[in-house]
Amino acid sequence: MDTALVNSVNLQFKSIPDNVSLARVVVASIGAQIDMTLSELDELKVAVSEAVTNAIIHGYRNDPDQFVELQIERYHDRLVIHVIDRGIGMPDVQEALENVSVSSNSEHMGLGFVFMKTFTDNVEINSEKQKGTRITMVKNLVFRKES
Repeated sequence: MDTALVNSVNLQFKSIPDNVSLARVVVASIGAQIDMTLSELDELKVAVSEAVTNAIIHGYRNDPDQFVELQIERYHDRLVIHVIDRGIGMPDVQEALENVSVSSNSEHMGLGFVFMKTFTDNVEINSEKQKGTRITMVKNLVFRKES
């Protein structure tokens, strides 16, 4: 694993739905710097959208006065993306990861973690009640041989 940090972005934004698209644009901009395919960029944007949406809806219960933090670290061999909220936390992280239908909001299907796990190579969730949640997603970078 290459530990040399190539680029880093740290962004904090209000916990409002309009900022989900901002997070998507930021991660796509970083991905575009490393010549990811459009399909790879779309997958990364979906994973980040799900994590940010979870923070807004579940972590903060749609409280627009709170803030979500997006940290992106680019290394030569991987992207590491952190989505952090300081909201209510998750009572049972393992249950949320294992059960697709688990959602604290009846209007949502609980597929966010499925998309995050499908579109990235590793997902780690750290959560503590009343202190918040940190979702870390790692996307390994496969470098293409130049012709």
